[in-house]
Amino acid sequence: MNKQDKNSHTAKELIEKRDYYFNEKGLFVFTEKYHLEKGYCCGMACRHCPYHYEAVPEPKRSEALLKRGNTNFNELHEF
Repeated sequence: MNKQDKNSHTAKELIEKRDYYFNEKGLFVFTEKYHLEKGYCCGMACRHCPYHYEAVPEPKRSEALLKRGNTNFNELHEF
């Protein structure tokens, strides 16, 4: 198996507007669809994380949830 074959099944071609976009400041932003296909929270507090920032350490997790508008007490604190 050559190098190209190894990478072809692991690397997904990203498509602008489906997987990412550039915000008003010109920054690269992944979409919720991209994150859902990835399948997990990476812990970087991404803007469109559909996983409630479960891998983001506190206090950054709570700050990200508040910024997004998720103020449900149970989402801010794990029991």
